[in-house]
Order: sequence, then structure tokens, then C-alpha cells
Amino acid sequence: MPTTLREKLKELRKRKGYSLDELARLTGASKSYLWELENRDERKPSAEKLVDIARVLDTTTDYLIDENANFDDAQVKEAFFRKFNKLDDDTKGRVMDMIETWSRKK
Repeated sequence: MPTTLREKLKELRKRKGYSLDELARLTGASKSYLWELENRDERKPSAEKLVDIARVLDTTTDYLIDENANFDDAQVKEAFFRKFNKLDDDTKGRVMDMIETWSRKK
């Protein structure tokens, strides 16, 4: 189980299938900056960059920086709701309709 920021970044990036170039493009960070985060323990990202990285990797900043945190169901739900809350009202309504439909299936 990864514990350090650099281990978590590398594992989550690879799990998503992103190269450093792709993650850099999606987060607005440079490839060299991300490489340093993954390969040097002493590098600490800015809060702004950490939020962008967590968003793209579908995790939370707490998980990334807390060496004792485990990626669990609460982390998954928090990342989902962060994305859900950014949707426009019409899209939120459609998602809620889908959830309602799925919950009726037995």
C-alpha cells in the first residue's frame, strides 16, 4: 500500500493509464514538475496544484498528503460528489433520474 505522496501519485497515475505528459496536460502542471513530485521526496506541491492533481486522479487531497490515509469508499464518494457538484442543474437532474431508475431495479 503506497504511503508517500510520490508513491500515491505514481500508482494513481498508472492506474488511470496516464503518462506524465497526459497528466501534465490534464492538470496544467509541467511534466518536469510532476516527475519531481513522483521521484523526489522533498518536493511539496502547492495547494492549487494538489487540488488539480487530485481532481484528475479521482481522489482527494487528504489521501495524497496523509501518509496514514487509505484509499477507501469515503475517498471515492468524496471525489464523485466533487465532480457531481460541478455539473449544471440539468445534468445533475439526469444523474439523479438514473440513480432513481437503478435503485428501483431488483
